[in-house]
Amino acid sequence: MANGILIVDDAAFMRMMIRDILLKNGFEVVAEAENGLRAIEKYKEVSPDLVIMDITMPELSGIDAVKEIKKIDRNAKIIMCSAMGQQAMVIESIQAGAIDFIVKPFNSERVIEAVKKVIR
Repeated sequence: MANGILIVDDAAFMRMMIRDILLKNGFEVVAEAENGLRAIEKYKEVSPDLVIMDITMPELSGIDAVKEIKKIDRNAKIIMCSAMGQQAMVIESIQAGAIDFIVKPFNSERVIEAVKKVIR
């Protein structure tokens, strides 16, 4: 695994939770971003193996960020995080190019299962 994972969420505690889950399971977190615009900048900077992206964020939504990242790198691997009851957004994010999604509040097993499907 070369470049690790970029975590994108506007809530610092969510980023921390995801980071903890990933680190405990032997994954490397290379960067974090607090909104879609920063996610695009960070993606260009670190070329992560995987992005875990929140859907609802200020500045630029996760879905719009996915579309932009896919323009930069059509092979980008992105897993979306969404709160319960955002099914329409989940479908939209998959259409935008995300490969999987995790529903919040999530359990660590689900996060790792999704990440392993993509990375290993």
